Amino acid sequence: MPPDIMGKRAVFLDRDDTLIENVPYLGDPAKVKLMPGASEALLQFRKANLTLVVISNQSGVGRGYITKAQVRSVDARMEELLGGGQIFAHYGHCFAAPGDPYDDSRKPSPKMIQEAGAKLGIELERSFMVGNRLSDIQAGHSAGCKTVLLKLYVPPDEVADADRLAGFSAPDWDSAKEWILKEVGKT
Repeated sequence: MPPDIMGKRAVFLDRDDTLIENVPYLGDPAKVKLMPGASEALLQFRKANLTLVVISNQSGVGRGYITKAQVRSVDARMEELLGGGQIFAHYGHCFAAPGDPYDDSRKPSPKMIQEAGAKLGIELERSFMVGNRLSDIQAGHSAGCKTVLLKLYVPPDEVADADRLAGFSAPDWDSAKEWILKEVGKT
């Protein structure tokens, strides 16, 4: 298929410990700190015409620790630190607590990725999922995306399985960025 009629490509991104430092159940925008290298990587992805989408489990809402409004205020602060404007085309949040029988979108389910892909016209098999957890890699893999394990912080009990399943394991954002841009250049 010629490039001019192919679907859009995206980089789906986990939020906590991928884009921003993880503060459990973060509801205070003043505590938002970007992960090293995230800002430059996203700038390069945008220059390469990649759509950016956040895919994040936010169980603190379902557990009653934070509100949806607080999650949105943290997201807004993150975008401000990343340069302002609308950086992300879509936010896929799962607000349910683990085990909620009424919600099937929590990662490792690919549902949030698939829904965002359908809404935005994203070609999932030409897109990428970047995250620091096994559930991120499982969700991306199940959705048909190429997957990048960002190893800035991976829970120790998840490292081996996440490494095995990921299409690429990156020690930092520079490595992840270079690999993704190289893959984009192949087609």
